[in-house]
Amino acid sequence: MSNFRNQTRAAASLIRCLKRSLIDPARMARPRCFTTAEGHRPTLVHKRSLDILHDPWFNKGTAFSMTERDRLDLRGLLPPNIMSSEQQIERFMVDLKRLEVQARDGPSDPNALAKWRILNRLHDRNETMYYKILIANIEEYAPIVYTPTVGLVCQNYSGLFRRPRGMYFSAEDRGEMMSLVYNWPADQVDMIVVTDGSRILGLGDLGVQGIGIAIGKLDLYVAAAGINPQRVLPVMIDVGTNNEKLLKDPLYLGLQQHRLDGDEYIAVIDEFMEAVFTRWPHVIVQFEDFQSKWAFKLLQRYRNTYRMFNDDVQGTAGVAIAGLLGAVRAQGRPMIDFPKQKIVVAGAGSAGMGVLNAARKTMARMLGNNKTAFDSAKSQFWVVDANGLITEERENIDPEALPFARKIKEAGRQGLREGASLVEVVQQVKPDVLLGLSAVGGLFSKEVLEALKGSTSTRPAIFAMSNPTKNAECTPEEAFLIVGDNIIFASGSPFRDVDLGNGHVGHCNQGNNMYLFPGIGLGTLLSGSRIISDGMLQAAAERLAAYMTEEEVLNGIIYPPISKIRDITKEVAAAVVKEAVEEDLVEGYREIDARELKKICQSQEELVEYVQNNMWSPEYPTLVYKKD
Repeated sequence: MSNFRNQTRAAASLIRCLKRSLIDPARMARPRCFTTAEGHRPTLVHKRSLDILHDPWFNKGTAFSMTERDRLDLRGLLPPNIMSSEQQIERFMVDLKRLEVQARDGPSDPNALAKWRILNRLHDRNETMYYKILIANIEEYAPIVYTPTVGLVCQNYSGLFRRPRGMYFSAEDRGEMMSLVYNWPADQVDMIVVTDGSRILGLGDLGVQGIGIAIGKLDLYVAAAGINPQRVLPVMIDVGTNNEKLLKDPLYLGLQQHRLDGDEYIAVIDEFMEAVFTRWPHVIVQFEDFQSKWAFKLLQRYRNTYRMFNDDVQGTAGVAIAGLLGAVRAQGRPMIDFPKQKIVVAGAGSAGMGVLNAARKTMARMLGNNKTAFDSAKSQFWVVDANGLITEERENIDPEALPFARKIKEAGRQGLREGASLVEVVQQVKPDVLLGLSAVGGLFSKEVLEALKGSTSTRPAIFAMSNPTKNAECTPEEAFLIVGDNIIFASGSPFRDVDLGNGHVGHCNQGNNMYLFPGIGLGTLLSGSRIISDGMLQAAAERLAAYMTEEEVLNGIIYPPISKIRDITKEVAAAVVKEAVEEDLVEGYREIDARELKKICQSQEELVEYVQNNMWSPEYPTLVYKKD
């Protein structure tokens, strides 16, 4: 009976507390507080002594406190002076500047590759410090850990390989992938970047060496989006290589056989996808640098079943759309005028077709989002590939390019024909935008740029988007010198701004995929969206386009500085979450269920706070030893 009375009193007390919280206006006025899983909680570790110092996830080097040194059996294994993380960074940066030249393998070794080596060594021994330095110096080091330097890294990866990072699924693992995936030590993985090495940047088939692209991409997910580095996984699917040089190289680390093709190839990718989503049902998989032949097919095969996207097709497209909308704003016109732009596109590979399809959908949305609008929008594009202008006369036309093939009569009225050269197309069309996604360095020759001077636009835009730097269709110096000071210029790889004289600057806008893919990944993760929809990608692109102020775009600046990447990613992720809620795709994230997430999205301030609180920051956690 006594126990019953105690339970009754406890229940009555709980009811009174609940009533007070429901009617207390002060409590109701307080904003919701979101518990972050990326906060400063103690971390349990199951190792001590030298094992801790040799583990880059937990190693703090000279920053271990004396208490931790005692608790983890580190006393005597480190110099006695305890340094702060700021002191560690200062010491590393001094060494970095001194060692940059010394780390070069002879005069032919670029300085950027030397920097990559030094940073990679830090990554191998202290992940927290590595990401702290990367975030603090993102503008300087993003081109080192990703494009353009990552291209050099991939080309030389067999010689640069020191310790494994990521997982390798090969054609020889067929039938074993479901068990193989459990060899990865992390019970939770939020983000996978996977490649088959078949089309690394504009460098072609690099086989297993292409894993460098997946590693670099995930470094940016951590730095820009705050994805926890212990929950990311770079993956290489090695199905062979058609690169004859690698097939004959005795030091090559991958399968020395020609690539699988057809159903055999599809079966390997299917098995991989089933394995990773069986172990980690909520993981997001980003496909990276698959050759055009497979990029679209795999995207269409998986996008409505798994949480996945292809950055070359969809990410590149989103960044280009944001830039194209910015170019409209730079002309002093509203973004709604985008469907009036005449666009000549050089390149019909996976990136080129991805941009075309996204631009067409964007125009159609602005024109009413119906079939008539969708059909009308395609007339604003002229697509030129290695064989010239694509028309309906083209034999064996790629199915992806077919919707954009110009009608013969229409082309004839413009003085054009099947296979017309890029110079001829630019001369006759007089486009508002010349968009390069060809991976052919120097394609925008003097003749092409001279032809663009005849554009009907008051401020023509040139997008030389191919990577790495040597594959850019032209340089900003060439563009401003030949076409004029008033152009808008954007590129895929970083270039310096151009001094136009008299205090004027020609801005080189880097249309880096980094502006979008971290926010797309983070927004999808935090929404728990079942898929990554076109609407979510569109919301990301539109938020990036709107990020710049009116004054900035009128000055020719259509992309923000990389130094603001965490804030940009936060805003893009919030837009992705909001769109996922509106499309009723969300399932929630951790303790925030779908219903609570919908409430959060009613307030932009709360939504951005929710995103911010779930972004990992590189701070040393307190380590507590616990026996296995």
